[in-house]
Amino acid sequence: MYIITHHTNNNQVEIKNKEYGTYAKLHLNDGASLQKLVVNNITLISDLEPLTYQNTFASAVLFPFANRIEDGSYKFNTKTFQLDINNKEEHNALHGLVYNKTFLIKAKSADKHSAQIILEYEYNRPETGFPFPFRMQLKYTFTKEGLDFNILVENTSEIAFPFTIGWHPYFLSHNLNKSVLKFDSNLKLNIGERNIGMGLLEINPVKSLNLKQKILDDCWQINGNTVVFETPKYKLHLASSEPNGFLQVYTPLKKNTVAIEPCTGLSNSFNNKIGLKILDPKAVFDITWSIGLKTKLL
Repeated sequence: MYIITHHTNNNQVEIKNKEYGTYAKLHLNDGASLQKLVVNNITLISDLEPLTYQNTFASAVLFPFANRIEDGSYKFNTKTFQLDINNKEEHNALHGLVYNKTFLIKAKSADKHSAQIILEYEYNRPETGFPFPFRMQLKYTFTKEGLDFNILVENTSEIAFPFTIGWHPYFLSHNLNKSVLKFDSNLKLNIGERNIGMGLLEINPVKSLNLKQKILDDCWQINGNTVVFETPKYKLHLASSEPNGFLQVYTPLKKNTVAIEPCTGLSNSFNNKIGLKILDPKAVFDITWSIGLKTKLL
């Protein structure tokens, strides 16, 4: 039986199922980010201590832009907007506006087979850098096989706005040097100074990426909708409901950990327009990222 517990003292939510070996923890004050995920008694997502959430954006939803906006400045419909420079070392705006917001519980349910929780945030006091109200709803559905993570964004303003969206989970491997990422790509982001995207470059087709002793902060455009992460203990499928998106891969200063980040756009999309989407007034965008797990011995 799944059990959902809301701890009001720290505004965190735990999801448990002892029979299935499932455990998850959500931090509602940190953008409702998924800070722990155990499936079939295998830890997939874990605490990154001593690294902090403020520096890692661990499992944050990246909206209305993923990655960086150069100097925090962009133009839309002939107007120039200035976002807050929260990445001061590089003088960029980084990872959007919801990663540090508090989400409210709108609904939850749990039974023998699954648990689901719906969380919501309303951006109704817009900042000058993004003066477009919206409502965001996150739906986490936990099953024996893994997780479906659905994000729904409604434009509640009277005008259209630009956006990209991403997710920033870090996955734990028992041995990253014996782990492999599998995906299909022939386009890679050309990253310039201050980690700003300069355009896509054609590359020799990629089918797999051996992570042995790799230091990565790289982005590819994916053909299809699935990335596979193979480790000595498990094989994980990360699938998107929207095909041909982008994959950012980052290795932090944390042993045996890698960020595998699906995104609809890439660094500086508000300016280079790569992957940029427009959400019309009262329109809704939704996307689902799914994690499926199989135990595996390489």
